[in-house]
Amino acid sequence: MWRGSAPLVLASTSAARRLLLEGAGLQVETQSPGVDERSVETTGLAPPDVARRLAAQKAVAVSRLHPNRLVLGADQTLACQGRLFHKPPDRTAAQGQLMALSGRTHLLHSAFALAQDGVVADSAVEDARLTMRQLSADAVDAYLDVVGDTALQSVGAYQVEGMGIHLFERIEGNHSTILGLPLTPLLAALRRMGLLSI
Repeated sequence: MWRGSAPLVLASTSAARRLLLEGAGLQVETQSPGVDERSVETTGLAPPDVARRLAAQKAVAVSRLHPNRLVLGADQTLACQGRLFHKPPDRTAAQGQLMALSGRTHLLHSAFALAQDGVVADSAVEDARLTMRQLSADAVDAYLDVVGDTALQSVGAYQVEGMGIHLFERIEGNHSTILGLPLTPLLAALRRMGLLSI
């Protein structure tokens, strides 16, 4: 499947993103990008543009460490009624996020960027719409009791691939986009670059 002379470098330590890529038949290595995400998140850019810029910064930063290698950066933002959400730092923040999302539809903006030798070669953003059930404070507490600290690992305090699926009334969008990597447009970009056999 993968035609590259070396594995794709994923500028992330996300297990979900790596599994998505490996499940699609790609050879992958990973490296943490060490990018200050908050500096971009506070620039006043629209949420999709924040995701795209962060993906590009991650890809470019890691590509400078790996000459001639193709590097993939990815990022995701969550926006609801004009508010940009971040990973909750503690249980109280997670409770607040879930109550703010309760009964509302929010958007996940997932972006990728491909870079080589410090230059972005391709990028895209894809959106998903998720509508959370109307949740009581007791229901949120019960959910947080079950998932524990995993609620702090994702923006919005949920993972739809796990127990977080119980929180939702409706989900619209590509599964990989919801998990933080718009795989369909990424694979199209890799095909254009001649790096996939099908």
